[in-house]
This record gives sequence, structure tokens and C-alpha cells, in this order.
Amino acid sequence: MQNFMNQYGATILSKSFEHVQIAFLALCLGVIISVPLGIILTRFPKIANVVIGITSALQTVPSLALLALMIPIFGVGKLPAIIALFLYSLLPILRNTYIGMKNVDWNYKDVAKGMGMTNIQSILSVELPLAMPTIMAGIRLAAVYVIAWATLASYIGAGGLGDLIFSGLNNYQPDLILAGTIPVTILALFADVLLGLLERKLLPVSMREGKEL
Repeated sequence: MQNFMNQYGATILSKSFEHVQIAFLALCLGVIISVPLGIILTRFPKIANVVIGITSALQTVPSLALLALMIPIFGVGKLPAIIALFLYSLLPILRNTYIGMKNVDWNYKDVAKGMGMTNIQSILSVELPLAMPTIMAGIRLAAVYVIAWATLASYIGAGGLGDLIFSGLNNYQPDLILAGTIPVTILALFADVLLGLLERKLLPVSMREGKEL
């Protein structure tokens, strides 16, 4: 074990950093696009069904096929991997944002309107905080998906822990497979816990206290 870590320790660290970089950028793009889009779609329910249907269709495309489709457009490397993983992150975040915003009690919206809030103020100050648990559930799910699927990015030269896993498979080295698989699992669990803590910080005080009880 010590000899293995001496030989591959630095590689594991560098591949873990690459993996986190790819997954983080893809997830950030997913959040930046999906959350505002999900909020906007609550104001246009007819369009919402079409947009969510399209993102659902993207989710059915096999991940390797989607990565391969990126190559003629963006070449090989990190960029096509990030874009492919971003597309995979869209559905859970978009759908949960839409559902969370739609399920906000109308009484709260009426109170906001009665207080003279504009539509944007109502969204930012009332609806979004109340929908936050559902939105964060989608982001946490997307984070786990993206971290797991980022292992396939090594097929198109993006690097990451998938390099170790596929190198181990090709050379019949179980140690290398474990050296890639275990960090991916740890990263996925760590991301879920970290986003759970972030969710608690973003919750309204009343909801946060309710969860603690």
C-alpha cells in the first residue's frame, strides 16, 4: 500500500483536482442557467412543458454518446466534457426549481403583492427562499450525477479520476481502479454534505429552526 501511494499518490491528487474542476464548472453552469430559467418558466407554463421535455430528452442520451457528439463541435479535452456534463445537470436543477417555485403557497404571494412588492421582489424575497429546499435538492442530485459521470470524461482527453479507472481496466490493475473509484465516491459524498450545509444557510430562519426541532 505504501509503495502504491508513493508511486501514484501525486497522480491521484492531480487527477482529483482535474475531476473537481470539471465537475464544479459543469455544475456552476447548470445552476447559472437552470435556476433563472426555472423561475422564468413558472410565468409561462405552456412553454415550461416544452423546455422541460427537451431537457428530459437530453437526459436519455447515453453519456458516452453525448460526449462523443461533443467532439466534432468542440474537439477533445475539458471543454466538451464540461459542456456535456452541464447538459446532464440541467434536468434535475431545472425541474426542481420549476416545481419548487410552482408549489409556493399562493397566500405568501398574495401577502407579497399586498405589501406592494413587484414581481421580481416577490420572487427574490418570498418565493425563492421558500422554494430553496426543493431547488437545493435538485442541485445536490445534479452534483452527485456530474461527479460520477465526470469519470467518463477521460474518454475524450479531459483527464480526471476516470484516467486511473480506465487505465486499471485496460491493464488489469485493480489497485488503479480502486484509486480512481474511491476518491470519486468520497467527492460525491463530500459535495452532498457541503451543499446540504449551504442549503441550511440559505433557508429562511423560520424554516431553518423548524428543521432543527
